[in-house]
Amino acid sequence: MTQEYHQLVVTESKPFVKWVGGKRQLMRELENNLPKQFGTYHEPFLGGGAVMFNLLANEPRLSCNVSDFNSDLILAYVTIRDKLGKLIESLENHSKNYHKDSVEYYYEVRKQEPKQQIEKVSRLIFLNKTCFNGLYRVNKKGQFNVPLGRYTNPNIVNKENLTAVSKTLQTEKIKISCRDFEAVLDDAKKGDLVYLDPPYQPISSTANFTSYTHRDFTEDDLRRLADLANQLSSKGCHVLLSNSNSKTVKNHFSGKRWSISKINANRAINSNPAKRTGHKEIIIKNY
Repeated sequence: MTQEYHQLVVTESKPFVKWVGGKRQLMRELENNLPKQFGTYHEPFLGGGAVMFNLLANEPRLSCNVSDFNSDLILAYVTIRDKLGKLIESLENHSKNYHKDSVEYYYEVRKQEPKQQIEKVSRLIFLNKTCFNGLYRVNKKGQFNVPLGRYTNPNIVNKENLTAVSKTLQTEKIKISCRDFEAVLDDAKKGDLVYLDPPYQPISSTANFTSYTHRDFTEDDLRRLADLANQLSSKGCHVLLSNSNSKTVKNHFSGKRWSISKINANRAINSNPAKRTGHKEIIIKNY
């Protein structure tokens, strides 16, 4: 059975973290490129979940199968779904200590490596709300290494949105897992929609948007992604993909089944505000 997607502007749950490559600014373009009908929605590079939350705001009964390779991020989704009260309590404690001495407390928390679920997730959200530009970046050892941001009063405990997100995720129609993106091939069926939003390919030697985890998204990964997209297409899935306007990416999707269109995009995480606008990205689809 397919589910029809109706374009509405109603939004309930929103991303609870700011994530590199987040799609909130491109939502209208993505909406315009969605198939009119599809079955289950699959997203193996979940990130901040902007597209999923937007789809669910318009169709709360939509079945979603989403995942990400970042285990800390997936733990955050599961914790918000299952242990919201304890998480909010921990975040409130972070907020209280941060406002006493923001600099000292931020770097103290950044050095920590908590082992308990609640503390791990509250640390991730706290750092995301207070670090420079909300940038999630780790070094080769998997250590978060972003400096403190310049905020006067960051919204560390957004109870209203966290509560909405928790309620949204509690439906049995949403499955969340931590795994490699290729695993989606086993789940996606004919008529389903698979949205692929991988770490973007650099468009220059100095650009690098791939440090979501301690493992970079390499050109070999891009080749695996292109093979996956072709296999999904052969199964009869609707496949939609976002990436940078990279010649390398376009070469991997040069087959007749793929249509490529350019869209305007802003890069909210660039440290230089003048370089946040005027960028081109591409949308690739097989329908």
